[in-house]
Amino acid sequence: MLHICCGPCGIFPIESLRAEGLELSGFFFNPNIQPFQEYQKRKETAKAMSEALGLKMLWKDDYPLKEWLRQMAFREEFRCELCYHLRLQETAIYAAQGKFDYFSSSIFYSKYQKHELAKEAAEAIAKEQKVKFLYRDFREGWKRGVQRSMELGLYRQQYCGCIYSEYERYHPADKASKEVAG
Repeated sequence: MLHICCGPCGIFPIESLRAEGLELSGFFFNPNIQPFQEYQKRKETAKAMSEALGLKMLWKDDYPLKEWLRQMAFREEFRCELCYHLRLQETAIYAAQGKFDYFSSSIFYSKYQKHELAKEAAEAIAKEQKVKFLYRDFREGWKRGVQRSMELGLYRQQYCGCIYSEYERYHPADKASKEVAG
């Protein structure tokens, strides 16, 4: 079972794992995506991607925004760790219930994600849920995935998903500080 954070990020992991001979199902659960209209856009894009690639998808069509925000409040500096844990845990639960051999995530495709943090969370969750975690560093296929998503005409988002990342992406003071630091 492959957790899909968004359509464009799912392409290379799907192609790569299929090239290894693995049978896949996708899983969409992303309460971190805000605002709701952005969530809807990304969900529709994940659906278009799955149809284009012939990927069977499972959808947890639950948008527990209030719960997500409560978990993040006053823990903003740990938001990525908490967010990875929430989404990967739900994926592992579904994988265990569906008797999948492994679970993984398209989180490991993005060059903007904190891989080690996500990997540590997934490994701990795998032990807890008694389902195997399959780690692959899909970042090598970044350009290929971008190219394929453009060929398929998929919507490409400009920030990770949460309101905090949207703020960091577009807030003038944060942009200026990143330009100075970068």
